[in-house]
Amino acid sequence: MRILIIGDIVGRPGRNALKEHLEELKNFYNVNLVIANGENAAGGNGITRKVADELFEMGISLLTTGNHVWDQKEILQFIDEEPRILRPANYLEGTPGRGSAVINLDGVKVGVLNLQGTTFMPCNRNPFFVAIEEVEKLKAETNIILVDFHAEATSEKIAMGYFLDGKVSCVFGTHTHVQTADEKILPNGTAYITDIGMTGPYESVLGIDKELIIKRFTSSVPLRFEVAKGPAQINGIVIEVDENTGKSLSIERINKICT
Repeated sequence: MRILIIGDIVGRPGRNALKEHLEELKNFYNVNLVIANGENAAGGNGITRKVADELFEMGISLLTTGNHVWDQKEILQFIDEEPRILRPANYLEGTPGRGSAVINLDGVKVGVLNLQGTTFMPCNRNPFFVAIEEVEKLKAETNIILVDFHAEATSEKIAMGYFLDGKVSCVFGTHTHVQTADEKILPNGTAYITDIGMTGPYESVLGIDKELIIKRFTSSVPLRFEVAKGPAQINGIVIEVDENTGKSLSIERINKICT
């Protein structure tokens, strides 16, 4: 099985890039499944019902999120009823939504788990302990398990990769919007990358207008951030997974600049 995992989608530029190029990427890499992090897909902050449906219609089967999941308040009205949108599983008890899901592809099941880190993040449950609890539940249905670890610190992400090595098919980092060049298959068969990057404006600072960010760093006056315009990029990875064992056979980075 070949799976395309798309890095944090930022605003309309990210959505338009996927609308134009996703089918091309699916065909080129011969993928069976597409998932993406969509927490910044609506105007650069959060996700709405309309935007989620737009992404699902493109062929994305499931959306993970992170610390910006609640930025568009309307998500609180539908996340409990939408199994294709995850929020981090280690959020506190009673939080709306779900942290994991199983996708059924013509009889082949794929588990997806969403976790959030602890460094520079709101206080939640320990993601390492929650990871073990959730992986055990998913293992009852499938050996193919993908983990989106939405975290700031590279050390925490790398530690999670080795912690889950051999227990899941892939651990991929999101949140920093900067793609790292450390993709690898860990010793026990888990594909790993510290951050898969961003799908959004290429000439930007993490998807935001670069001039506004420069002003923010050179002024004491608060500014409203806006999604940058211009060419977009698509960041992500393609992994190949053994359907029987759940071990990954390969991992390849995607860094496509859309002109």
